[in-house]
Amino acid sequence: MKTEIAIIGGGPAGLAAAVAAREAGVEDILIIERDNELGGILNQCIHNGFGLHTFKEELTGPEYAGRYIEKVEELKIPYMLHTIVVDIAENKVITVMNKEQGMFQIEAKAIVLAMGCRERSRGALNIPGYRPAGVYSAGTAQRYVNMEGRMPGKKVVILGSGDIGLIMARRMTLEGAKVQVVAELMPYSGGLKRNIVQCLDDYDIPLKLSHTVVDIKGKKRVEGVTLAQVDENRRPIPGTEEFYECDTLLLSCGLIPENELSSQMGVELNPVTSGPVVNESLETNVEGVFACGNVLHVHDLVDYVSGEAKMAGENAAAYVQGTLMQAGKEIPLKGENGVRYTVPCTVDRDRMAEKQVVRFRVGNVYRDSFLCVYYNDKCISRVKKKVMAPGEMEQVILMKSKLEAFDGLESITIRIEQE
Repeated sequence: MKTEIAIIGGGPAGLAAAVAAREAGVEDILIIERDNELGGILNQCIHNGFGLHTFKEELTGPEYAGRYIEKVEELKIPYMLHTIVVDIAENKVITVMNKEQGMFQIEAKAIVLAMGCRERSRGALNIPGYRPAGVYSAGTAQRYVNMEGRMPGKKVVILGSGDIGLIMARRMTLEGAKVQVVAELMPYSGGLKRNIVQCLDDYDIPLKLSHTVVDIKGKKRVEGVTLAQVDENRRPIPGTEEFYECDTLLLSCGLIPENELSSQMGVELNPVTSGPVVNESLETNVEGVFACGNVLHVHDLVDYVSGEAKMAGENAAAYVQGTLMQAGKEIPLKGENGVRYTVPCTVDRDRMAEKQVVRFRVGNVYRDSFLCVYYNDKCISRVKKKVMAPGEMEQVILMKSKLEAFDGLESITIRIEQE
């Protein structure tokens, strides 16, 4: 089986990339999705707040996904459901498997990686105690409540203040559960400020920063958890333990891009994001392989995912049509002094658009600081920022005309500076 563009993942990134590639003139596109329906994680995100940037109106997750699914159907873009990608070779031969056709291969001219991300599991957190029932990732609990109509428990403690955990604190409360506390290992929240206000403050749910779970009580079912304060090295402080009686512990301790397939095919990964290293076209080091959405780096807004995926789809289309300019001199982008990474990692002045969005996250909470952009050692932009936090994605815009006008440009650095 052959296709011009294979898109791996039928969530918001894959759908937007497919629509963009079709609208750019490529007819032969295939979306490969392992679930039983398109839409990805949005299907279980029944809260509103989606689509304000893309559609200029507030939608729920399923409504937002539905807009793109309608476009895919309207444009007659084929897709395979219940189909798992087993392997991707460097020559872009994809080995897939489903129950109808068994195992078979798809030859693609270009590939868009849009596999999304997964939650960090309990095993990665090293929490002592037994392994009783009642310990769930926040996303699993969200699926149970919103899609399967099942309640994980009635008395809940949440570890981690990522956005899914914050949203589930509100959701469980609305379903009649008592959320005792949200504990966060770091001295700052990992979620959006609006979610702290709307999901915790509005329901009087306490948020304990610099706290973690040090013990889980219960053998068959969770009976309670012990929280303790941690020091600056994130080690529990003796004497600060507090016991909370509960039957459920939800974990919201970060997301990891799904890049096992990417690394198997030789895609270079960024050690900070665990996502592919990409250039201004969102192309990886493997020619004709593009990446977008949460498989590239974890986003806070799905609207940004769609915008990024649109660009990946258009560039994949240009690649198979032979109109994507050959890479010339790639100028590296660096993050320093609190800027943890940048997407993209390099830019080519000849290939980039007039406006190039560079997105990144910071490594701490910075107040009344300056976000600075340097060309080589020269500061060309210094913007005052009231607050920057790890839970909120930041961005700067590079102008092609300014880059072209700068002689001898060897590197671009984004950094945070104080007064």
